[in-house]
Amino acid sequence: MKKKVFAFAVAAAFSLPAFAQQPIVIKFSHVVTNDTPKGLGALKFKELAEKYTGGKVKVEVYPNSTLYKDKEELDALKLGSVQLLAPSTAKFRPLGISEFEALDLPFIFPDQATYDKVVNGPVGKYLLKKLEAKGIKGLAYWDNGFYMASANRPLIKPGDFQGLKIRISGSKVGDAYFRAMGALPQIMAFSEVYQALQTGVVDGCENTPSNYWTQKFFEVQKDITISNHAHLQYTVTATTAFWDGLPPAIRSELDKAMAEATTYSNSIAQKENVDALAQIKASGKTTIHELTPAQRQVWIDTLKPIYKTVEPRVGKEIIEMLLKEAGFKA
Repeated sequence: MKKKVFAFAVAAAFSLPAFAQQPIVIKFSHVVTNDTPKGLGALKFKELAEKYTGGKVKVEVYPNSTLYKDKEELDALKLGSVQLLAPSTAKFRPLGISEFEALDLPFIFPDQATYDKVVNGPVGKYLLKKLEAKGIKGLAYWDNGFYMASANRPLIKPGDFQGLKIRISGSKVGDAYFRAMGALPQIMAFSEVYQALQTGVVDGCENTPSNYWTQKFFEVQKDITISNHAHLQYTVTATTAFWDGLPPAIRSELDKAMAEATTYSNSIAQKENVDALAQIKASGKTTIHELTPAQRQVWIDTLKPIYKTVEPRVGKEIIEMLLKEAGFKA
């Protein structure tokens, strides 16, 4: 019923005389800064959506937790307080959907090409379909690259994590792999991480180079390891009632804008991370460590049991799908 009422209200608005028409306002909330791949993607969507609809849609972008912290975003979406989100794929557990967390499995993606293949193929489509039963429409996957790990001591072997409080975004898979290395995972909103690192509330974290740079995490971490142990990705979402309730002509233009913004955001993600890592190195404020192939293999061997550990949570089917698509031998 809500979907029909919304559709009628939008249709009625567009039956008014031209001078009385008001643009459809889309609030797009996210938790990172404008100069990250996701932030730039959101701004590109705004630009294209307003252009393609001739001003019939106005997109308001709220970056860096301006409106909501990451743990509050989905509630805001369901209540209609925002119309678009791009949460990390680990955030769908509160909806009763755990399969997305399989994308957080350690070393499941050996390289960027494999990640692209997986999310653009049957696995990616399978996961988006899981959202439909919850009234959520998955519009696109936005890439943010591979994780580095940091602390105030070198993290070269798994045992170096022993006893460290490591901030995680909420993924139970992330919780499992850090515990396997002896760390104490701490769930914390993204907007709180810098101060927590600065004051010692947590000892370290994991994130992509672009997030380390834009959030200045590198300033309060003495050591960063280019571990590439897991991948960070987002799913751009709307409620099905909102998106499907838009006038078809408007929705078609927004679909086009989203497709182009996705291509843009994903195309710059790798470059943004390369540039950010170079800037972090040039700052001289932290020591960058690169794992040798042998050191990386020790991490892989230590974390392989995680696949079985999390199977009851995320589901055997999605893990098997991922292993087949990614070609990883767990």
